[in-house]
Amino acid sequence: MSNRVNEEALPADYVIEDAWHKLAGTTPARIALGRAGAGLPTREVLRFALAHAQARDAVHTPFDSARMAGEIATLGFETVEIASAAPARDAYLRRPDLGRRLSEESRAMLRDRAGDPVDVAIVVADGLSSTAIHAQAVPFLTEFKARLAEGGWSVGPVAIASQARVALGDEAGELMKASAVVVLIGERPGLSSPDSLGLYLTFAPKAGRTDAERNCISNVRSEGLSHAHAAFKLAWLLREALARRLTGVALKDESDLLLVNGQPPAPRIA
Repeated sequence: MSNRVNEEALPADYVIEDAWHKLAGTTPARIALGRAGAGLPTREVLRFALAHAQARDAVHTPFDSARMAGEIATLGFETVEIASAAPARDAYLRRPDLGRRLSEESRAMLRDRAGDPVDVAIVVADGLSSTAIHAQAVPFLTEFKARLAEGGWSVGPVAIASQARVALGDEAGELMKASAVVVLIGERPGLSSPDSLGLYLTFAPKAGRTDAERNCISNVRSEGLSHAHAAFKLAWLLREALARRLTGVALKDESDLLLVNGQPPAPRIA
């Protein structure tokens, strides 16, 4: 005789739905993984191994700065390739300080190429995920270019920076005589987000600025904050930064108050 319970024959309030299972369907976060004895199910062990490998690949995949410069140039931006003081990837990972400052060659090149002051400088940096830059930089800049035109802001050459960390943008922006600098950088990969782009805005960039003096927009990717929404938020912050002459903890992002049905309004270009 079978002891199996026929759930269809039970009262509707007798079977309790697993709330964790429903929640797991709304997020890529590692929740409600299940259990096989004292360990995880084989499928979850394999999924974890794959995610870990993708994160490692994002960190170590070589940055194709020449390809990036060419793709960004097709958008109509002037470009220049620069590098940090880190001579190679292993030094970059072991010595974060080297990634925060320009190499002597790049410093001299930016100094020689500096022209008239500009409103904003843009630095595209590989950071800890060249995968993110390869995937997200051009789609984001396509959206942000329309916002730049809407704001009427002057832009210096887009600097494509290898082995770079966020603070490198402060020195680069200062040399490019920019009122503000925007750094696009590959974020530290997580186990569900190896291709996440981060955006950092700093007013009056110069070497020695702290993280408290810049604004950050993170998780820019198709599964996170869309390129269009991120461009809208960054343009709002840039407009306020130039007007108030500050960024960082003193500048709160209130751009969401202007959303229409949860979406940013289209740029209005005269």
